[in-house]
Amino acid sequence: MNCLIIDDESTARTIVSQLCKTEGSLNVIEEFSNAIEAIKYLNQNEVDLIFLDIHMPDFTGFDLIQTLKKPPRIILTTSDQKFAIDAFEYECIVDYLVKPITLPRFVKAIEKAKKFTFSNQNQEANTSGKEEAKDEDQQLYINIDRRLIKIEIPSINIVEAKGDYILIKTKDKNYTVHSTLKKIEEKLPNDLFLKVHRSYIINLKKIVDIEDNSVLIEKDVIPVSRSNRSELMKRLNLL
Repeated sequence: MNCLIIDDESTARTIVSQLCKTEGSLNVIEEFSNAIEAIKYLNQNEVDLIFLDIHMPDFTGFDLIQTLKKPPRIILTTSDQKFAIDAFEYECIVDYLVKPITLPRFVKAIEKAKKFTFSNQNQEANTSGKEEAKDEDQQLYINIDRRLIKIEIPSINIVEAKGDYILIKTKDKNYTVHSTLKKIEEKLPNDLFLKVHRSYIINLKKIVDIEDNSVLIEKDVIPVSRSNRSELMKRLNLL
């Protein structure tokens, strides 16, 4: 992990630097004696971990944290114990080391920082995976003339059965596919689409108007069977 040491006392910076050398995973890239200079550096560079003193002239450690839009993991290093409760109101603060800092306590803090970082990376990876899966769920590939064409599912207005084929209508283009209405119904999300007639599946969000036993989608008037009308009414956000 790339680290910064921010402390107005040179002796304190030296001690933390020496402790970092005992940990092979830590790389101290800069040291600062005041928070202002550190902020200038952090606005242009990214680090994984900051060792931060609380009491510094003009600008405290807490002031620095509040200034940063996306603060990295922070381990506070201070001779004052009374701010420990305040410190953990900040999500970025991993641990609170009271001077003089012992090696065992330092190692424990670093382990916390590593676990915190590992946890965040896993969370980001899981979130990314879910987003990718969500994107895939929003797409449908159809086979036309030996070509696979991708359709964004939310762009589908209507699917109409036509014998051994189905007609997929989107706002910009229509596609005739050799398939059945039942087969594509299984591929479409239930919260967005509804079969309103034995020959039609509609996108509920594309409904413009409803009158008697029909719905208007774009310029198409789609019949609604008596058996499916009650389900349609349930699915609509009625006032």
